[in-house]
Amino acid sequence: MREHTVGEVMTREVVTAAPGAPARQVAKLFALHRIGGAPVLDAEDRVVGVVSRTDVAGGPRPGRVDPVHAAGIAARDLMTAPAVTIHPEQRVRDAARVMERRRVDRLPVVDPEDRLIGIVTRRDLLRAFLRTDEEIRADVYGELRRAPAGPLGPDDVRVSVREGLVTLTGSAPPDGLPRLVAALWRIDGVTGVLSSLDSPEEQS
Repeated sequence: MREHTVGEVMTREVVTAAPGAPARQVAKLFALHRIGGAPVLDAEDRVVGVVSRTDVAGGPRPGRVDPVHAAGIAARDLMTAPAVTIHPEQRVRDAARVMERRRVDRLPVVDPEDRLIGIVTRRDLLRAFLRTDEEIRADVYGELRRAPAGPLGPDDVRVSVREGLVTLTGSAPPDGLPRLVAALWRIDGVTGVLSSLDSPEEQS
């Protein structure tokens, strides 16, 4: 099974803001780097919040003062805190669930001391899931070689993949087959698994 981790897809060079950075400066940062948000770091590179383009633009609330044109407003006044973060060893699918549940578009990636080491966005996760059928097929065969009841090769099982749907034909021992199918479901990009495998005894 091949599951991508956050550390494999994250961006390591991250545009950040200091808590005291004026809102006007943060807005220029977003425009310069064409980004929609940035982690806010303290003096020890720990993530204390996240500020977004929406925060700096004044947000959707009627009557809110435009922070860019208001004196004395800084990143610390606009950021969402505490920040929702993730660790590099976590799976891409876990990051996707966190983003969906917390309704955020980016997650700072931190080490055990909460120091920033990267950032992962929805676009990064999408690239991880947009895999070709051939890439998925190769991962399926890799999983078959580690089958619970013993290694299975192309002579045993034929694998076809179409738009992420995996179809298995051929023969395989019934022992461990449910675990094998479950493992195939966990491969990044797999949208379904159809098994038409017979046991070797049935084919003899």
